[in-house]
Amino acid sequence: MFRFLRARRAPLTALLVALALLAGPACVPLGRGAGAPPGAFGAYVGYDGPGVRRVAGLDAWLGPATPRVGHTYLPGDRWSNIEGAPGYLEHWARWRQQRPDRMFVLNVPMLERTEDHVSDAVVRAELRRGARGDYDGHFRALARRLVGLGVPDAVLVVGWEMNGVTYTHRCGPDPLAWKRYWVRIVDAMRSVAGPEAFRFEFTPSRGRDAVPWTACYPGDRYVDVVGMDAYDQPPGMSFEEQVAEPYGLAAHVRFARAHDKPLSYPEWGLYRNGDDPDYVRGMLDWFAEHRPLYQTISDYCPHGVWRCAGNPRSSAVYRILIAGPSG
Repeated sequence: MFRFLRARRAPLTALLVALALLAGPACVPLGRGAGAPPGAFGAYVGYDGPGVRRVAGLDAWLGPATPRVGHTYLPGDRWSNIEGAPGYLEHWARWRQQRPDRMFVLNVPMLERTEDHVSDAVVRAELRRGARGDYDGHFRALARRLVGLGVPDAVLVVGWEMNGVTYTHRCGPDPLAWKRYWVRIVDAMRSVAGPEAFRFEFTPSRGRDAVPWTACYPGDRYVDVVGMDAYDQPPGMSFEEQVAEPYGLAAHVRFARAHDKPLSYPEWGLYRNGDDPDYVRGMLDWFAEHRPLYQTISDYCPHGVWRCAGNPRSSAVYRILIAGPSG
């Protein structure tokens, strides 16, 4: 049904966007994608103090639409950084506290050397150490730091894209140990901050990748949000195919609903298909229909729409549809 409706609607939406671009900001497309999508939105615009300040620049560029989500990452090179040692967390905590309607999203690696491309044997051994509790202290330290900074309500995207091969915290070498380790992390952090603090987010990448992401799910008791990182790839894949593929966007929605969890999209953006306004329009329509808790586009090249001049058509579509009737 969704694909049929999109086939009927897409030419009209594209025409309205084109007319808006020709006529200037006073002419805004109407319809399903117009207006800010339900739920909070933002963008990853940098991890440090300057990244925090860029949120204001994004806000100014968008006009009436206000980004309410601040999204950043902890480095996974060594344990002290996973514990929250980087000084930029203080900048993000102040940003969060300036307005009660803001949301702070923090990606948390599960293991150090997270991008060192270590072997499956090493990953397997490390996951089993984590499952035994060897690393609980690092996550208790992170919880104490976040509570001390005044952000115990942060959304924590733990071990993201675990179904792939990029990160040391990948699930594939030992899914059972990975799930047990996730439980240890959640229990360790809740032991410091309380059962109602933090929201723990399970976020695979779209599609099957190395393993089905459903095989890595640690259980409803230990997950608060079911996210998905969904970039415009591989080359030649249409948005409709991204929806319908195994373990794709539609499967993500079905899974979250079956487990009574809110959706999110912490990473999305352009990638293998260049400046692709149909993809941007499709994603914003998708958010409007499925109402995620939040969505944050990765706004740097080649993914972005504000800070990447190589994507002018996608940038125009994003700005018009996010800004809404006042844009």
